[in-house]
Amino acid sequence: MKTYLITLSLFLFSIKLMAAPAIAPSPEQVTPLLNGLTIPAVTLTGADNNPVALQQLVQQKPSVLVFYRGGWCPYCNAQLSSLRDIEPQLNKLGYQLIAITPDSVASINKSLNDTGGQKLNYTLLSDANFAASSAFGLAYYLDDKTAAAYKGKLGSLITTEAGTEKVVLPVPAVYILNTKGEALFNYVHINYKTRLEGELLLKAAELALQ
Repeated sequence: MKTYLITLSLFLFSIKLMAAPAIAPSPEQVTPLLNGLTIPAVTLTGADNNPVALQQLVQQKPSVLVFYRGGWCPYCNAQLSSLRDIEPQLNKLGYQLIAITPDSVASINKSLNDTGGQKLNYTLLSDANFAASSAFGLAYYLDDKTAAAYKGKLGSLITTEAGTEKVVLPVPAVYILNTKGEALFNYVHINYKTRLEGELLLKAAELALQ
């Protein structure tokens, strides 16, 4: 009987862990969504301030999904600009390009209209409550020292967790999805300075269609 109760308790605890949003203590401890798995049902906010159901959006056509830290990050802005450059080729292959960030709606509108001095034509979505980055296993807490420096320098541009005011960021990631929402390819790197080159992304997108 005692063994049964212990087993039951462990089972219920594991269910609780599975149900809880996953925000890792550090970038080294994230657990990204794996290839072959279906993306979670999450709702984000579009530039028009309307809700966007991600699963429904990716059902429209194959998708390249990008997670980035924010428009305040120079490495992210460089990535957004490089994605703009290859977007016509991705569109020609039949893909839509979607980028997700913890930034506010106001910030994503600024990024859409002023990234590298040119307008972005693809979709940016706000994940200000970290629902998507958590569900994809990409969210992590920034350490206190770095968080304090970011807050001091960037102020309200940094999105924090409600109730704790901790800074939460996504590990930069790229996913290629089919219209079923299945991950066919992913690139996740815990070093935020390292991003997938556009040429490699295009090649991966071509191969994913085969």
